[in-house]
Amino acid sequence: MVDGLKGLWRGTAASLIRNVPGVAMYMTGVTQLRALMAKSPYFAAVQNSRQADTAAKNSSLLPKLTSQGNLIAGATTRVAIGFMLNPFSVLKARYESSMYVYESFPSALVSIARQGPSELLRGFVASSLRDAPYAGLFIVFYEAIKREASFITSPASTHSSALLHGFSAASAGAIATAVTHPFDVIKTKMQVRRESRYHGFITTITAVWHQRGIAGYFDGISLRMSRKVLSSAIGWAVYEGVLIFMRRIPEHE
Repeated sequence: MVDGLKGLWRGTAASLIRNVPGVAMYMTGVTQLRALMAKSPYFAAVQNSRQADTAAKNSSLLPKLTSQGNLIAGATTRVAIGFMLNPFSVLKARYESSMYVYESFPSALVSIARQGPSELLRGFVASSLRDAPYAGLFIVFYEAIKREASFITSPASTHSSALLHGFSAASAGAIATAVTHPFDVIKTKMQVRRESRYHGFITTITAVWHQRGIAGYFDGISLRMSRKVLSSAIGWAVYEGVLIFMRRIPEHE
């Protein structure tokens, strides 16, 4: 281990600056967009009495959309947030890599900015091709798994609701991660590697294929899978729990 134990936390500051506002903006944005789309007859989910009872039982307050609506809402929101925060994604990737050495966080950001707008948006296409289907598929599978799982759960309670949301999010995160991981590999190499063959989307795909074959597109999937499964379970269980808690506050006043 080159940097010792400290290396395990390499890039923590960049990760926090990228992920904390990113998660807040995404959760808020996707909920508001789904609420807006739920007013449209094209995307609003039509619930029968059994599904309505299930929705009440699992206590989810998120807007109900069709699978197509969930796919569009998740993908659109993720790409928009990704565009705004892409400079920090580049910074995060380079901080975590041993190929770049920066004196401080501000100097790293200035160094990247001086290389021009193209450097700040480097890897955005690959990121979008990863994030759009990931976010869209995640919402689709999250809602589907949550709906089916709630048919066999006990009556709603804070504990059972958290387990339901956590399990659904973890399962959806695992599926979406497996499908989109090749784009994560491509995005990371574009943002980190200096060689000219990694400066374009198609050339990066070709370079990975020539070096490692099909296995190269799944390098690091176990680490990303474990991170995504845990973060999804915790994030969505907490988010839905907070929404439920906020709804109950007026009832006790």
